[in-house]
Amino acid sequence: MYALADCNNFYASCERVFDPSLIGRPVVVLSNNDGCVIARSNEAKALGIKMGEPAFKIKELIEKANVAVFSSNYTLYGDMSQRVMNTLASFTPDIEIYSIDEAFLGLHGFSYVDLMDYARHIRKTTMRNTGIPISLGLAPTKTLAKVANHIAKKQPQHQGVYMIANEQQRVDALKGFEIGEVWGIGRQYSKFLARYGVNTAYDFTRMPAGWVRQHMSVVGLRTQKELLGIPCIDLEHTAPPKKAIATTRSFGEMQTDLGYLSEAVASFAASCAQKLRKQQSVAQVVMVFAHTNYFRDDLPQYSASKTITLPVPTSSTMELIHYALIGLKSIYKPGFRYKKAGVIVTGISTNQHIQTSLFDSIDREKHSKLMVVVDKLNDKYGRHTVKVAAQGAGRKWKLRQERISPMYTTRWDDIITVKV
Repeated sequence: MYALADCNNFYASCERVFDPSLIGRPVVVLSNNDGCVIARSNEAKALGIKMGEPAFKIKELIEKANVAVFSSNYTLYGDMSQRVMNTLASFTPDIEIYSIDEAFLGLHGFSYVDLMDYARHIRKTTMRNTGIPISLGLAPTKTLAKVANHIAKKQPQHQGVYMIANEQQRVDALKGFEIGEVWGIGRQYSKFLARYGVNTAYDFTRMPAGWVRQHMSVVGLRTQKELLGIPCIDLEHTAPPKKAIATTRSFGEMQTDLGYLSEAVASFAASCAQKLRKQQSVAQVVMVFAHTNYFRDDLPQYSASKTITLPVPTSSTMELIHYALIGLKSIYKPGFRYKKAGVIVTGISTNQHIQTSLFDSIDREKHSKLMVVVDKLNDKYGRHTVKVAAQGAGRKWKLRQERISPMYTTRWDDIITVKV
């Protein structure tokens, strides 16, 4: 049996932990540079506020409904996530941290335990330890656990816990579950399946296995078997290496200066390099893009990207910055007001098998040793303690975060004080 633990409205819940006055009040959290809505409390959802909605479009509603608005505080959310995951890990040694607010728990050896009572205990303990409400869905497969979690979250009568334990419960759950909501079924597949009368997860399980494999490959067949209660997806105790790594940002104010954009792109490339080294990988392809503000119809629009294949795969900050800046200079056009830029690295492989070039002039061993030292210093003394000069000294392009909450759990000056 698997359980999926999912934090309810995680970012909004993190804000409420340290400000109880927010309980019962609509809460939204905004994306980088306070651009779009990326998290909503249930009260905000009830107002009709949609995910991804630009903040300026709902300004009047925010004021009218007294909506609490926060800039994204990823330092706080990351630390609270770690606390939630540590609590969940105390209930089973078999855990897969799936995302910042989700984890799969393996409950295969709990045959003498009432799993519903155990799940309620997990939920209660997590709330007591962290202040974060969670929902738990239990089922024989990970995909069915996703379905069960959806039911636990959407149907209040289950009080945050639901288990698919027998065939009738499985069938009933799938008959009321839209095919587009199934884990592993994307938007394109849901549109495709609808043309064949497949509108629910139950409809999908009734399709011939051969047809599913022919039209949706072995991945689709695996999803079908999981929905039938046949386990096909094991827990992943170690996250697989990413096949692409991106660092992108919208600027607080639109920019025309190449120097400004260069500092930002250099920092994005440095971030990608650090992420590559963290997963012990190298990349051979660098893509740089920049574009103007799509929402400003009154301004000239421009969007461009440049993809560069490196002669030798690398995770060196200096190399990636070098090629990223070459790409930026090739697409930059003066006179446009740029709103967003980014760096994406692909062609990722392990750093254990790097195929070098006969004409490679870089001392890669020296670069590698330098990067180890830089990473250690930045881990010890904080991000950006040591960086390449091209990244700039003042970070003029840094995010706009006008409504960010304190770093309650990671900064001494922000720890809440209690007067007795």
